[in-house]
Amino acid sequence: MSRDLTVSIDAMGGDAGPGIVVTALARSIIRHPAVKFLVHGDEAVLKPLFDKRPKLLPRIEIRHSAERVRMEEKPSQALRRGRNTSMWRAIESVAKKEAEVAISAGNTGALMAMSMYQLGLIDGLDRPAIAALWPTKRGQSVVLDVGANIQCDAQQLVDFAVMGEAFARSILGLERPTVGLLNVGSEDQKGGEEVRAAAHILRGAKLPMEYAGFVEGDDIAEGTVDVIVTDGFTGNIALKTAEGTAKVLVYFLRTALRRSLLGQIGGFIAAGALGTLRRKLDPRASNGGIFLGLNAVVVKSHGGTDAMGFASALDMAIDMARADVIPKIAADRAILAASNAGAAAQ
Repeated sequence: MSRDLTVSIDAMGGDAGPGIVVTALARSIIRHPAVKFLVHGDEAVLKPLFDKRPKLLPRIEIRHSAERVRMEEKPSQALRRGRNTSMWRAIESVAKKEAEVAISAGNTGALMAMSMYQLGLIDGLDRPAIAALWPTKRGQSVVLDVGANIQCDAQQLVDFAVMGEAFARSILGLERPTVGLLNVGSEDQKGGEEVRAAAHILRGAKLPMEYAGFVEGDDIAEGTVDVIVTDGFTGNIALKTAEGTAKVLVYFLRTALRRSLLGQIGGFIAAGALGTLRRKLDPRASNGGIFLGLNAVVVKSHGGTDAMGFASALDMAIDMARADVIPKIAADRAILAASNAGAAAQ
């Protein structure tokens, strides 16, 4: 069942500025009539934008923040000087229980650093991860980490598996999601020491999931498993490669159809099917990286997205806030810790 909730927004992040945020909110209030929004940013910039959309005014509250985090700013710099920025204030509203979820299209590193500082990590975890929903032949899969952690040890990969399966149960509605470790081959002897050690732990873990072993890069799009676990370096490259591939496929298809009169006629006849293909390949439809492992929900929108993409990220933020993912991660992490302690005592 839906319940009233509040979303806290950093309106000054991203490449396009607050204009896309306001347009995205116009879409979001139709989809989510019970949701309210705290919008953090420069009031002199935001108020004229909202005045042009009076239907939004009863559902939003502008919280003035004169400063913003720059996209090129280092996380350490943003953390030191950023207490008066719209990003800090958006997260602070969640820390103060004024909102259930924060969202920003701004600097990813700064957003992660500020979120960790203000919200803290779930007991037993030492790093958060960024999760993304990935369109596949079977529907959707969860992939993590896609950028927060360049290098990971075995226990961190196992923790990501816990986060991913809890996310899949909550958002995708799967009772026992299948989980795979991304590797260079499916054989047990493949891969580095850390990924093989993580596989050993997951085989014996008594968690509400099915460990499926190692999976390869082509298994992501196939939807071979529900949750794919990897380090942030590999995951981010895979994500950006998939987005780039989708764009070039759409470009090639559009170019081919416009090249001749016959192609244009064929495109007209197949317009419905081509529209469906375009929507499935559109990265904006699955925009929104979820910071998992924190004591509250934070969603990172792509910095270069438009209003449609930011609206998709808002949808994800609201779904996450309503799904109670964090208690599930905490409970499963406690199960894993007890299992590890029992194994060590034997």
